[in-house]
Amino acid sequence: MLCPDKLTTAQWLEVIEAAHNAGLRTTATIMFGHIEGPEHWARHLLAIRRLQARTRGFTEFVPLPFVHMEAPIYFKGRARKGPTFREAVLMHAVARLALHPVLTNIQVSWVKMGLEGASTCLMSGVNDLGGTLMNESISRAAGPRHGQELPPARIEELIRSAGRVPQQRTTLYGLVADDRRRASYAAPLLAPVVLTPAARRARTALEPAH
Repeated sequence: MLCPDKLTTAQWLEVIEAAHNAGLRTTATIMFGHIEGPEHWARHLLAIRRLQARTRGFTEFVPLPFVHMEAPIYFKGRARKGPTFREAVLMHAVARLALHPVLTNIQVSWVKMGLEGASTCLMSGVNDLGGTLMNESISRAAGPRHGQELPPARIEELIRSAGRVPQQRTTLYGLVADDRRRASYAAPLLAPVVLTPAARRARTALEPAH
């Protein structure tokens, strides 16, 4: 198992269905390319589709290619080096087909796929590009080389280069007010993140030596 201390699939589906029935909207994801295979991908997509058909609670589906560079499971020899580029693009394309028409928003993560990969996915069934992000740490801690901020103007440029028409959205895929859209272009660039090393702490007399 990948994460034996976390929820099982059945438990996760039960929790998410309860959340949807309570009026909460959620995203659906899949991290793939580690210890699983295509049959697991197919089962995952079908489980998402069945739940969405009942609740209509998912806002989008986001494939997340496994990043191996700093992953302990990879260093232990239990996982491969993530999906191939072809597999990653196919996951987005097949998700569009498998989830239609109950879940119509398929998002690509530019942090995971890179700008070139995101552009390819936009031409392969994807209709949503992951946002500007600020101080994204989960993926970067795993070792990808892609940046942690993509300004709105650059996002729109990337979308247009793929032959698509950009449109900012709210969390629930509604239209963004004009004043908020203008404000997004006026935001300053993200300041560089400074990671200050933890200071060494002197051991007190009450602490045992190791």
